[in-house]
Amino acid sequence: SLQDALDNNSFLRKPTTVQCGDIENELKNCNNILEGEVYMGAQEQFYFETQSAIAIPKEHGEMDVYSSTQCPTAIQASIADIIGVPSHKVRCLLKRIGGGFGGKETQCVNAVGMAATAGIKFNCPVRCVLDREDDMVTTGTRHPILAKYKVGFSEDGRLHCLDINTYFNCGDSLDLSEHMISSIKVMMVVLNKGNNCYNIPNFRTTGHLCKTNIRSKTAFRGFGLPQGVFTTETVMQHIVESQGWGPLKILQLNFFKEGDRAHIDQIIKGCHVQDCWDDCLKQSNYKEREQEVKRFNRENRWRKRGISIMPMQFGIGFGRMSMNQGGAFVSIYTDGSVLLAHGGVEMGQGINVKMIQVASGTLGIPTNKIHIIETGTNTVPNTSATAASTGTDLNGMAVKVRYEISWTLLKIRKVIDLYKKVDGSKWEDWITEAHEDRVSLSATGFYKTPDLGYDQETDSYNTYDYFSFGAGCSEVEIDCLTGDHTILRTDLVIDIGFSLNPAIDIGQVEGAFVQGCGLMMLEQYKVSQSGNLLTRGPGTYKLPSVGNIPKIFNVSFLKDKPNPRAIYSSKAIGGPPLLLAIYVFFATKAAISATRTGQELEGYFRLDSPATPDVIRMTCQDQFTKQVRSLLFTPPVAIEI
Repeated sequence: SLQDALDNNSFLRKPTTVQCGDIENELKNCNNILEGEVYMGAQEQFYFETQSAIAIPKEHGEMDVYSSTQCPTAIQASIADIIGVPSHKVRCLLKRIGGGFGGKETQCVNAVGMAATAGIKFNCPVRCVLDREDDMVTTGTRHPILAKYKVGFSEDGRLHCLDINTYFNCGDSLDLSEHMISSIKVMMVVLNKGNNCYNIPNFRTTGHLCKTNIRSKTAFRGFGLPQGVFTTETVMQHIVESQGWGPLKILQLNFFKEGDRAHIDQIIKGCHVQDCWDDCLKQSNYKEREQEVKRFNRENRWRKRGISIMPMQFGIGFGRMSMNQGGAFVSIYTDGSVLLAHGGVEMGQGINVKMIQVASGTLGIPTNKIHIIETGTNTVPNTSATAASTGTDLNGMAVKVRYEISWTLLKIRKVIDLYKKVDGSKWEDWITEAHEDRVSLSATGFYKTPDLGYDQETDSYNTYDYFSFGAGCSEVEIDCLTGDHTILRTDLVIDIGFSLNPAIDIGQVEGAFVQGCGLMMLEQYKVSQSGNLLTRGPGTYKLPSVGNIPKIFNVSFLKDKPNPRAIYSSKAIGGPPLLLAIYVFFATKAAISATRTGQELEGYFRLDSPATPDVIRMTCQDQFTKQVRSLLFTPPVAIEI
């Protein structure tokens, strides 16, 4: 467990610190100081399709690999290394995969490596598919963390300083916990973005990578940000609850504003957190419902309700600059049909649909004339992983660029005149004329995110391309006798820019939110002291189901806020909404607090994630729980067999 690692000084690397301001001096001079700690458990990706691969040996040492991966280029390089050939002799191909959520960035190498090794040895195609139990045992999860904090604030609730030490349970190796030559680090995301949307003038956050005897942890949707934001929101709730203040004023008082400088030295531009907050307050009727919740709690002894509202800020882009690039390839055939290849991976998030929309809009032709071929390292080489909510941004811009190239080539040859001037001329006529005029009907598109790195004009450093914002309000009812909870209503407002496809984007918001509810409320990852996994399938690992979806679920997009930094003024949508599920947890905590108030247990109390029914029940603290040995605040990462 994490505590075992701390007791035995078991670390994989020296601590890393990100800081702004003078923490030590502010802590000395601040009149209001609070200290605390909080724990968040692991979470299994539980993608529909388990790790799988097919390896097909070919002539001259070549190999075709079909892998369920989010990063074809990494698979290509790994297999080339395994079988001892250059990368140009390995093709990694995939049409789509059955979910990924970060779990297929690096840890898919095991399955494809076994298939490739056997394929070379026996010189025949080999297929390797893990069953669910083997998949859960041999792959990593989201990182469990233990965070210790010390915060200083003014009499009116304005944050002056915050010092956080986060201890990551990395398992038996680094994987993506930290990378020696890049910034692709779960830890660095926590350090860089964990302050959420709060402007903290003196902020220090330190990451400690702990080595334990469990399977190495890896990427998961949000890539460290849920852990960081959960810690910061715990700090904010600690201030609110310990001082007896209302949350609305305290949270708003510390929001970033346009032009503020974050602790990573990046200037916040296009800051819409206040707009999302105001819309959410209005749409959720928060103030009226807050009074209704209080009335309900006065009238009911064994059922209690809680309501909470939360802002969200999410930096979009890879921390490693070289990964912020995308590629695409287009072929236009003489019958007018278009074949499209891009570097993104379709895994249920709808990227292929959006790429066809981008191509259709750029060329001005119907979508039924465009077909997407499988993603392959032979058509678009050196791709970045489809991760960090950047798939549509990077590949969409590459698609747009390459079609603009094709359009420009046609214009240069003046073939467009035929299309415009000849009555009844069609797209097919235009393409035929272009072919007759020996115009190239294929093109490569490439896009790299501009303006990253040091900005001399503002003396700042742009780590992320832009920021997405949002706000969410959730109301929860708990059964104080069983610990069961029900999400009565959730209202989400998401800063999406101009949505490329509202149907897909709303689905992404809803799916991410429910997955976040699993992280915060349900999914308990259990291992023995010897490191053996105990939760090896849906029979022992509780996943969200229909009953865990909010009874009333309202999703809306912030209006009239275009994003000039992404394709067609859109914004990333994959990861940000997951963060808003954190306030299902805090609404639950508010309901528990209403129960404890009747037991003369007012004030702040620690509650760790996940808040499973047994934890909720025991935290309610009544005459029945006093008869049972308390299991509170014991991180459920190691259970003795």
